Amino acid sequence: MKTEIVAVGTELLLGQIVDTNSSWMGEQLALAGIDSHYQTKVGDNWDRIEDAFRLALDRSDSVIVCGGLGPTQDDITREVLASVMGVELVLDERIAERIRAMFASRSRPMPENNLRQAMVPVGASPIPQQPGTAPGLVAPIRWVQGTGAVAPGAEPPDGAEVLDRVVYVVPGVPYEMREMMNGTVLGDLQRRAGVSATIESRVLRTWGQSESGLAEMLAGRIDELDEAGNPTLAFLASGIEGIKVRITAKGADSAEAWRLIEAEQVVLEPLLGDLVFAYDDDNMESAVLAELDRLGLTLGVAETITGGRMANRLSSAEAAMRTGRAPGGAKLGDPGLAPAGDTDQSDGGTGPRTFAGGIVARSEHLTEYMLHAGSAEVSPLGDDLVPPLASAAGAEALARAARLRTGASVGLAVTAIEDRAAATPEHPFGTAFLAVSISAQPARGDLPAVPHRDKADEIRLPGDRERLADYSAISALNLLRLTLTGRR
Repeated sequence: MKTEIVAVGTELLLGQIVDTNSSWMGEQLALAGIDSHYQTKVGDNWDRIEDAFRLALDRSDSVIVCGGLGPTQDDITREVLASVMGVELVLDERIAERIRAMFASRSRPMPENNLRQAMVPVGASPIPQQPGTAPGLVAPIRWVQGTGAVAPGAEPPDGAEVLDRVVYVVPGVPYEMREMMNGTVLGDLQRRAGVSATIESRVLRTWGQSESGLAEMLAGRIDELDEAGNPTLAFLASGIEGIKVRITAKGADSAEAWRLIEAEQVVLEPLLGDLVFAYDDDNMESAVLAELDRLGLTLGVAETITGGRMANRLSSAEAAMRTGRAPGGAKLGDPGLAPAGDTDQSDGGTGPRTFAGGIVARSEHLTEYMLHAGSAEVSPLGDDLVPPLASAAGAEALARAARLRTGASVGLAVTAIEDRAAATPEHPFGTAFLAVSISAQPARGDLPAVPHRDKADEIRLPGDRERLADYSAISALNLLRLTLTGRR
């Protein structure tokens, strides 16, 4: 079974939207054991869409079309598909009623052009999952290579080989597309392909080492796995999210595949050590928040160069955790990663908060207030001897200020040389200063005692100011992670 992906939308060609849908679908097809040899992007033009469909049906057993299912005149995927199939579009009243109900639930009138989304090619069936107004479609097609579809009730040309093809049409909205892929498309493809084996994967997310460095660290193990053939390892460079090490295993069933993955994880984790910060879809901030929660600590942040990036990431991660998403992944032998306060969702996700808040200190007036304000704990040298902000000592003072001003037990701060005019040979542009300040906490019930710690780090980061800000944020969170776990 060969599957091809066709992404529809002029915005993809113009670079206005990055086509992450196709890459995600390609990954899911591989994990489902389905071969995919081609991916195509095509603009909102009837002739070019039709050419893309016909080429895909000539060379692939199945086609996944993503996009062009909206209610406007340039959303023509349904119409082109019906033309290629040689059939009419008909109104599906069940879909129409569902769309009307969606608008009614929002107390909004439904524009008549939304009924275009309820038009279905004869012979196609709607995908049951429909989180938005655009329904997905499953369209079986009898196809003659180089000629086209054999319309329902028609006879193929004499001597022609009729091929069974299927087209899946899903919306371009990522969460809608993923729900349909997971709910219908992948399972239907496996059934048609007769795939009996199950492929599973786990991602170990790392920070602090390059892709080539990781490959060198794991070279011996990679050679051993290449000989065995199952499981396999792959490296995925993910920018400020670090380098992902993906373990993929095939088994007769899911349980067998996971046994192979977990056995391999036991081997890899000692080799990778402190580089591993999270698993699968979790991230650095969820790992940090889980560790803070385990220790019964709260966090406040102060940011200069990062402009609120840390606060935004932490707020989003905490919101996800409070609605039941397990943070930190499934690290073997470490049940402490599950947050103690969020297992019971009877409060509707309103459990304890770990992130106290943050201060974006961009003006000189605000940073002076943060560092002075008569607090000897912020500036032990005295109010008139505050260290320069863009220094390790300045970052440390800012971390203490973050802790005190937000009322948290832990402060985290980032400053940097972000002005090229202020750079020196000793501290060039791209020098970032990261600091953590933790107040001493006595043991409380099941919570361990936490010693007082102030720690600062100076690092050099590449790229322009935006990259400096992004990498400073994730590096500061990593420093906090290592400090909390006693590894720094």
